[in-house]
Amino acid sequence: MLERRAIEFIPESERHGKPASLFTLWFSANMQMTTVATGLVAGSLGLGLVSGLAAIILGNVIGGIFMAYHAAQGPKLGIPQMIQSRAQFGVIGANLPVVLVIILYVGFFTLSAVLGGEAAAHLFGVPQAIGIVITDAATFLLLIFGYDLIHRYERIMALVFLIVFAIVTIVLLRTYIAAPLAPAKPAPLAMIVLGISIYATWQITYAPYVADYSRYLPANTSFLRSSAYTYAGSVIASIWMMALGLLAGLIASKAANADTTGYFASLLGASWTWLMLLVILLGIIGANVLNLYGTAMSVATVLTSGGDTGFTRTILAQGMALRVAVGAAAAVIGSALAIGAGGNFVGAMTNFLLLLLYVFVPWTAINLTDFYLVRRARYDIKAIYDPRGIYGAINWKTMAVYAIGILVEIPFMNADLYEGPIAKALGGADISWIVGLIVPSVLYILVNRRITVQAVAR
Repeated sequence: MLERRAIEFIPESERHGKPASLFTLWFSANMQMTTVATGLVAGSLGLGLVSGLAAIILGNVIGGIFMAYHAAQGPKLGIPQMIQSRAQFGVIGANLPVVLVIILYVGFFTLSAVLGGEAAAHLFGVPQAIGIVITDAATFLLLIFGYDLIHRYERIMALVFLIVFAIVTIVLLRTYIAAPLAPAKPAPLAMIVLGISIYATWQITYAPYVADYSRYLPANTSFLRSSAYTYAGSVIASIWMMALGLLAGLIASKAANADTTGYFASLLGASWTWLMLLVILLGIIGANVLNLYGTAMSVATVLTSGGDTGFTRTILAQGMALRVAVGAAAAVIGSALAIGAGGNFVGAMTNFLLLLLYVFVPWTAINLTDFYLVRRARYDIKAIYDPRGIYGAINWKTMAVYAIGILVEIPFMNADLYEGPIAKALGGADISWIVGLIVPSVLYILVNRRITVQAVAR
């Protein structure tokens, strides 16, 4: 069934599905090579098996909490994730985080396309550039059908990934036990903290995606169930795949970092290399379709911020056409960037995630604080589409809180281009995400303590 809607409110008559579908969607979305490559980062920080696993587990367990709480917004409000930012930032002001999230989507699409291209190149015996085109074309075809087929694809793939990666895990564990590895050196606490930050970021930067895939669920869907299924699917799969990346890095750092896809494809032996390559390719497609889908809805959010005009009505009426057009443009741009990519992929991934951290942690803090503590899930949905409505065109108080939330992170930053003085004093530990969650949340509550809460109006 083709999805016809874009960013408009989903009426109760069209609601369907069960919250358990959120588990398989987020499980499959993380059972892929981009997640594994993120696990390899632990080795570049000098972490061993115990310290690396500690960072991976703690980061995902903590970061997943903030990611998963967005899942309840979908059924309750019936609108995509980023357009809900209009209630905090204003209908036009929300374009700032929306444009930033478009960059996030295209960035992740590009990084994943590189790995998908590697798998397709090995599988079909073609140059990597052609492999990238094959991968991204398949991703685009899935995008055309939209919400229901995406959920169905992820549900089927969840079982396939579970079986294949269980076998891969056994192989890697046996290899690790048999490998003559040098005794692990104690990992500096600062690097463990930095690792926790990176893995928490992995979960937090999923926050702008989450409600997009729960908004068709019935409005009476339990807050707890929607969040719990999302949390379990994303956290379990992420920890599993990152742990495999950590193991691979400890066993064969150069091989795993230089060609992550090729290394994992070889683990099941020559006779089954094709199967592993196919599973890797299917995993990248399942993850990257979320990036194209999110890009399409975010672009639609920007285009409709002018209010009830003929142009806006046309955009809303042509949801499928817009999804296809924007998705095609994003796929072309991402493919071109992936084909031109080079250098140290793991290093680029580290820097990319850390930069995203500084932008999206304050956003998720503001969004969740507004939903759970300030307005308590009560919104005027019609006003979210009207710059002259109660949420206004630009909410300058929220814009200021957002700016402060980013600025207070700077002294705690430890990125490739800049290391803040507090991070330096802490030996390289990056705790900016903790500051970026607390400060904007407190400030947002203070500046909105006299707000008039509206009942849900549709």
